[in-house]
Amino acid sequence: MRVLNISGLSKRYGKITAVDNLSLEVGQGMSFGILGPNGSGKTTTLGIILGIIHQNSGSFTWFGGRYGKWHRHHIGALLETPNFYPYLNAVDNLRLIAHIRRVQEPRIDHLLELVNLHRRRHSRFRTFSLGMKQRLAIAGAMIGDPEVLIFDEPTNGLDPQGIAEVRQTLREIAAMGKTIIMASHILDEVEKVCSHVAIIKEGRLLASGTVGAIISDDMLVEVSAENLDGLKSAMGQYPPVRRIEEEEGKLILYLSEEVPPAQINQVAFRQGVALSHLRVVKKSLESEFLEITGKKDAN
Repeated sequence: MRVLNISGLSKRYGKITAVDNLSLEVGQGMSFGILGPNGSGKTTTLGIILGIIHQNSGSFTWFGGRYGKWHRHHIGALLETPNFYPYLNAVDNLRLIAHIRRVQEPRIDHLLELVNLHRRRHSRFRTFSLGMKQRLAIAGAMIGDPEVLIFDEPTNGLDPQGIAEVRQTLREIAAMGKTIIMASHILDEVEKVCSHVAIIKEGRLLASGTVGAIISDDMLVEVSAENLDGLKSAMGQYPPVRRIEEEEGKLILYLSEEVPPAQINQVAFRQGVALSHLRVVKKSLESEFLEITGKKDAN
C-alpha cells in the first residue's frame, strides 16, 4: 500500500529553487532514505509534506487520502534538535508530549525500553548525552503509535557511539513494520538503515529505488602493477571489463560479471604484466552516489 505520494513538488525562495518538480512514492513498511548533500532540498521537502512549509506547485497525498485532514495524527516526526524541559526527567517529558497530543495510554515504559533509556527514565534531561537526547526524541515521536516516522538528519552532531545507538534504534523501529522516512547527507547512514533511497541534488530527483537496485551489479576489482600502462592495455582487452578508472597508482576495474580474482591475474600474466596488487572492492552507495551526481553534472 502506498503511504505517501509526492507529485511535481516545487518550492522557491525568491530566485532560489529549493525543490524542483519532485515526484516520489513511499510504500508501507519501507525504510525510505532521502539522500543528498546539504542544501539539496531534503529538509524543505520534509517541511512541505508535514504541512510546515507551503509549496509553490505540485501536491502530496498521505495514506491515499483515507484519513483526510487528520493524516498528521498518524505521523511522528523529529525535524530539529531535541527540545525538552531540562529539569524534567525522561518519563515526565514524554508524559507532557502525550498530554499535548491527547494520547491516553502512551506506553512510556515500552518506548523507553525500545530506545534503551529505561534505566535512565528518572534522570533529568539535562544530564543526558547528545545521543541519549536524540533517542528520547525518537521515543517522543513514537507516542501515539504513528504509522509513519519522519527523521531529518537523525545522527547529526553525534559521536560514533551515539550514531551507532541511533542507527540501531531506527533498525529496530523498522523491524516493527513502521514506515520510516529519513533525510540524510550521510551515505553510510542511508545504506545501513534504509531499504529504499531517493538521491536528490539541487531539489531534483536523480535516482530512486531499492538500495540494491541503485547500486549497480558491477563487480569492482582494484589492481596495480609496475607497468601500469601495460596493465591498463591488457585489462582494456578483457571482455568482462566495462570501464577502467585510474586512482592513486591503481586501476579500478568495473566488470559486468563476477570473475574469479585468479582469472584476472592470469589475464594480466599472459600479457606479460605481473600484478603487485589485487583486491575485490564492494561497491557502496557512496561510489554510486558520486557516480550518479557526477553524470548529472557532466550533462
